[in-house]
Amino acid sequence: MAGPFRRRPGGRRGFRGRVQKEDPNRINLNIRGVSEVRLVGENVEQGVYPFAKAMDLAEELGLDLVEISPNADPPVCRIVDYKKFLYDLKKKQKELKSKQATVEMKEIRFGPNTDEHDLNFKLNHARKFLNEGHKVKAFVFFRGRSIVFKERGEILLLKFAQELEDIGIVESMPKLEGKRMMMYLVPKKKK
Repeated sequence: MAGPFRRRPGGRRGFRGRVQKEDPNRINLNIRGVSEVRLVGENVEQGVYPFAKAMDLAEELGLDLVEISPNADPPVCRIVDYKKFLYDLKKKQKELKSKQATVEMKEIRFGPNTDEHDLNFKLNHARKFLNEGHKVKAFVFFRGRSIVFKERGEILLLKFAQELEDIGIVESMPKLEGKRMMMYLVPKKKK
């Protein structure tokens, strides 16, 4: 059916035609095709129960029966307040995400004829990046006929690495790829 009321895959129609997200877990009567479930949780005795008995227990406590592990045999369910369960799940995921360390790749570009002042300026930037825990990709870009000065580019990159050896480790030595000679530096592990 064409038009604005066409059913979109991945969800149900909700308020004002917006697509609602499907629940990540099946709850209560949406748990279908199972005769018995394994119950876990704080407020119930753990074990294998017939599905109807598990639903009755959830109703008595005024909570929801939530399927946690559908692939287990029998499926594992927990009796909890579903909204609180989702809130705690999001909270855990957010906490894990905040603990993850993200390593960014920072690029520093040189020409084959970069002079001393520019080199020092870029060294300061690279030092800052390495102190922050980022990887540094230093490369010399050869434009036109400047490719004949490959040795200058390699010397420049090796000098750059030598200046940063107190806080960085060379991950890969300078190598030429097309019109670029690249080298990667990673920060030293702090003790």
